[in-house]
Amino acid sequence: MFKGYKLLFVFILSVFILSACSSEPAEQQAEGSKKVNLLFNFATSSLDPNVNTSYVSLRAGITETLVHLNDTDLTIEPWLAESWESQDGQLWTIELRKGVTFQNGKPMDGAAVKASLERAMKDSLAIKNALRIESIEADANTLKIKTAVPFPEFPSELVHPNTSIIDVTEADFDNKPVGTGPFAVSSFTPGTAVDLVRYDGYWNGAAKLEAARFSFNEDANARSLALQSGTADIVFRPEVETLANLETLPGVKVESTSTFRVHQMTMNLERKSLQDIHVRKAVDALIDRQSIVDTILRGHAEVATGPFPSTFSFAPDYPEKKTGMEAARAYLQEAGYSEVDGIMQKNGEPLTFKLLTYSARADLPLIAQVFQSDAGQLGIDVQIQQIELPEEYMAANRDWDLTTYSNLTAPRGDAGYYLNATYHPNGALNFSGADDAHLTALIDKLNATVGQEKRSAIAEQIALYVDEQVYNSFILHPNTLVAYKSDKVLNWVTSRSEYYMLTNELDVK
Repeated sequence: MFKGYKLLFVFILSVFILSACSSEPAEQQAEGSKKVNLLFNFATSSLDPNVNTSYVSLRAGITETLVHLNDTDLTIEPWLAESWESQDGQLWTIELRKGVTFQNGKPMDGAAVKASLERAMKDSLAIKNALRIESIEADANTLKIKTAVPFPEFPSELVHPNTSIIDVTEADFDNKPVGTGPFAVSSFTPGTAVDLVRYDGYWNGAAKLEAARFSFNEDANARSLALQSGTADIVFRPEVETLANLETLPGVKVESTSTFRVHQMTMNLERKSLQDIHVRKAVDALIDRQSIVDTILRGHAEVATGPFPSTFSFAPDYPEKKTGMEAARAYLQEAGYSEVDGIMQKNGEPLTFKLLTYSARADLPLIAQVFQSDAGQLGIDVQIQQIELPEEYMAANRDWDLTTYSNLTAPRGDAGYYLNATYHPNGALNFSGADDAHLTALIDKLNATVGQEKRSAIAEQIALYVDEQVYNSFILHPNTLVAYKSDKVLNWVTSRSEYYMLTNELDVK
């Protein structure tokens, strides 16, 4: 009986705390006002659209990019850029959309876009490496861009949220970036929420909403509770275990949509043990993918055989692998390891792994725990460390072996983004430290190739080579989960790219 009262008390307390932390400010709750509160799974301390990897400024409708991704057919299409062309893949002419203004009323012209892109490349090495721009010239609404090398897929890189166009003369990038989107920043509380107001001068028609709140909570269960308690209208990635309950609530809709994301086990190739391919194969063999999909994701995922979902033309048919405990043991024996008194060791040194994970994606810590348990049965000591900002931590620290990490692998409908970012020596997401001359040459060949059929063939080659070398292990492709109040929210679209959330079309009844 006491236990029951205690659980009830904890639930009521959770709802109270959520109401205090996630509800809209009192002055924004006037009866009849058209507003929504979207609760996101990653907290951010900065809104800087050119640097921050949570992409809140784009997702919240503050900023926009030159090029847009069509989520339906995975093609790129004009957005702030009206058109682009190149005869040789190196000299590009971009015509900007006319009549677009920033949220301070200033025109978005060639000079402003040039300054924005140059600022992005100056402050973000990842963007500098991705765009490969040698020079930019601006004349009225025309940009002349020269890339360092022929780069036929250059326009697709302009989809990236970190290439968002902002007015760089408004220098408070962290707290109040000034973009061209349908919503302007009203106030920002780092780690809690950004409050937004409609920008009436928006070039594509003023938003139907008067205001919005884009709030953060990294606790998946708390996000589910927020929807139940009414403090959130749209919840991104609610707790999987609560989905069945949420679906029974009147006026609530749950959407589970396939996406371009992969959950992977990133391997630090600078660590001595993981430089042995047999150890990497053992790690890969230990991952029980189907069990993880069935138990942790409750079926809202697809088992991954590589980085790209099977529906993509550049996802190859991989050779069958040996998996399971005995296969892992055999691989370790090939690497010179043996079990002594229940401890896997080599030359008297026990095999241990430091495994990083983070709670913003609730399934990743659970995957880490399953791997820890399975590895323990082979006498491998796995120490799990929770981190908050995976990209920053992995880039700044090399004292880890493995990381349960989630990444968008084809957000532009092309393999180039992921392969460049993850396996090229200059890649922004090359946390494994991959530096393989053969692999780099294949990626460079891909970058210089025009035409999806030819590009897909090379991308398949690369994916097969990465699989052969076991540079990372791919676990599953999770669905994007969103729950929202369908009796209130109109025109919500669950984006497969996860880029576009608060739009000018979003509305309430």
